[in-house]
Amino acid sequence: MYEILEKQALNKDVDLMVVDAPFVAKNAMPGHFLIIRVDDEGERIPLTIVENTETTVTIIYQKLGYSTNLLGTLEVGDFLNDVVGPLGKASHIRDKKHILGVAGGVGAAPLFPQLKEYARQGVNVDLVIGARSKEHLILLDKYKEFCTNIFICTDDGSVGTKGYVTTKLKELLSVKNDYDHSIVIGPLIMMKNTVALIKEFNLSADVSLNPIMIDGTGMCGNCRVSINNKTYFACVDGPDFDSEGINFEELMTRQDYYKKEEHICNLKLVK
Repeated sequence: MYEILEKQALNKDVDLMVVDAPFVAKNAMPGHFLIIRVDDEGERIPLTIVENTETTVTIIYQKLGYSTNLLGTLEVGDFLNDVVGPLGKASHIRDKKHILGVAGGVGAAPLFPQLKEYARQGVNVDLVIGARSKEHLILLDKYKEFCTNIFICTDDGSVGTKGYVTTKLKELLSVKNDYDHSIVIGPLIMMKNTVALIKEFNLSADVSLNPIMIDGTGMCGNCRVSINNKTYFACVDGPDFDSEGINFEELMTRQDYYKKEEHICNLKLVK
């Protein structure tokens, strides 16, 4: 059993938890994720390890479906039934001088450990971060600790540039493009459109893919993705990949496979 040591509501939809999990924590690196179960009958939930100490891991989750809403009912002092990890491959920290991070919504969570590691190694890091509104921006204070420049976008214009991250990106890259690499993490449609845009400016990009995962070890095959017409498994080959050649259309279709079942589970929680 894994005790919840801290819990913080980042906004009405997103929570942060610090969990006591020493064997996971001591081996975690940027890019790794874990899978949790709230109880012994629960769904397996894959979540990025946002930060870790010698004994704890920090996770951030959006309360969208039955299992994440159930997770949101737990409080400090409660226990998670299972925590498995670290899973996946650690991020490839490239030999670069100026990195541009692009985060959409809760994509700011998996992006954070990568940019933090680049900054720790002395790389100049800028960030473009987008969300629906000011209240949905997360981790800004932590990003400010190491980012040289932060450009904010909100759908409703409540802070920063009004519009999507691609609006600010096009303006930024048209005026100043001295970046030698980028990392783009957010909803699939956001990553697809952002990757297409930055390709126009000859900028390479890594992305973090989040297909539906079940076992997290590559055996179920549910998280397969197509890259340059080859099949990869996000849970063991990723979740971070070079963006070149990713079939985003196929991936978005696969994400809708279990919509009916998710709706049934959500009705159970309401009852």
